[in-house]
Amino acid sequence: MARLAAIITLSAILSLAASLPGRAVVFSPESFTLDNGMQVVVVSNHRVPVVTHMIWYKVGAMDEPPGKSGLAHYLEHLMFKGTESLEPGEFSAIVARNGGQENAFTSQDYTGYYQSVAVDRLELMMKIEADRMTNLVLTDEIIEPERQVVIEERRSRTDNEPSALLREQVNTAFFQNHPYRLPIIGWQHEIEGLTRDDLISFYRAWYAPNNAVLVISGDVTVEMVRPLAEKYYGVIPARPLPERVAWREPPLNADRGVEMKHPRVRQPVWSRRFMAPGVIYGATEHADALQVLSEILAGGATSRLYRTLVVEEKVAVSAGAWYEGDGRGPGVFGFYISPPQNGDVRAAAVAMDAEIKKLIDKGVTEDEVERAVRELQDSAIYALDSFQTPARVIGGALSIGQTIEDVESWPDRIGAITVDAVNRAIAAVLKDQHSVTALLLPEPTS
Repeated sequence: MARLAAIITLSAILSLAASLPGRAVVFSPESFTLDNGMQVVVVSNHRVPVVTHMIWYKVGAMDEPPGKSGLAHYLEHLMFKGTESLEPGEFSAIVARNGGQENAFTSQDYTGYYQSVAVDRLELMMKIEADRMTNLVLTDEIIEPERQVVIEERRSRTDNEPSALLREQVNTAFFQNHPYRLPIIGWQHEIEGLTRDDLISFYRAWYAPNNAVLVISGDVTVEMVRPLAEKYYGVIPARPLPERVAWREPPLNADRGVEMKHPRVRQPVWSRRFMAPGVIYGATEHADALQVLSEILAGGATSRLYRTLVVEEKVAVSAGAWYEGDGRGPGVFGFYISPPQNGDVRAAAVAMDAEIKKLIDKGVTEDEVERAVRELQDSAIYALDSFQTPARVIGGALSIGQTIEDVESWPDRIGAITVDAVNRAIAAVLKDQHSVTALLLPEPTS
């Protein structure tokens, strides 16, 4: 089964989730909390009799013990094995037999599982999902074959992908203290060393109703969901949760560089990352402005970097920026550029450097901010049309410690962003900050 190794970033989804300007409502969810501490969120959409049932555990790769990288992702795979009442593989067979689709994902911050089914199959999904919250059966005969599946996944998605290999090395340089420096899928030698006891201990420590959020989106109401949630999830006792480490990065005292050559690289790429605040980490007042800045710089073919470097100066075939600030830890604001075929990547990097300096010296304009805000808000209709997007946005936000109000007020917050706010964010993140620069180059073969 193909499963996502990481989920779509919250900021990217939220960029699709804006409602009409001046209306601080996105999904209009209803929420309640079971007696065992499990939060339940319902988003009603009655156009077709379909529902997405999504459960989020507030535990991810960053919560793994030292020397146990890959543990959260490995356990995600094993959640599709048997329980005390279901044979290995029977969970997925039930979903398929009932016409549903399912998947799962592990990120640094959380782990999620979902099924999309006809609404009359919702109770069945809740029954089997609640079952594997507490009754998972793990034996050596189950975990060992799946370990090879995980290692093969690492081989295909990382070891055979130069850009993924470089990203692993960049993360170890970028994060000096935070566990974000470790790969979600894990280092191979540590995957090989994970034991059955490691997996069971992690499962029993974190897979509890008081560490989970259930989001149901589709042709349902809170009156319909509440008795089912109480019947299947509400009977599971809450458990004490491990104390979380409040990771913080130390001061940045030096620029760092990572360069990698690989025979499979056809197109060289230069990139630069700056440490940034996130929606709950650091100077959070800049997070919304950084989303607008990212849209200005890289929001399509008319964005500043693409227009200048690709269309006008023709020093690149691709150029842009990105912002990741939707985790429990530090965020990233980054830039990238790739030269035309047979072009000079170092000359392209010089051109991007000049754009970054111009951004720091002169900031953005009123027109750019207004257009970026409008484009973010205009994309609302796509999010509102989806059944999975509300569950993904709300589940992701609640899993990292945000609130429903944080999600619902996002359009108004984005609409209130000014030129001064964006320029203050530029100064806070890009000016006088040490960065990590990465270069991915072809390796000539003899």
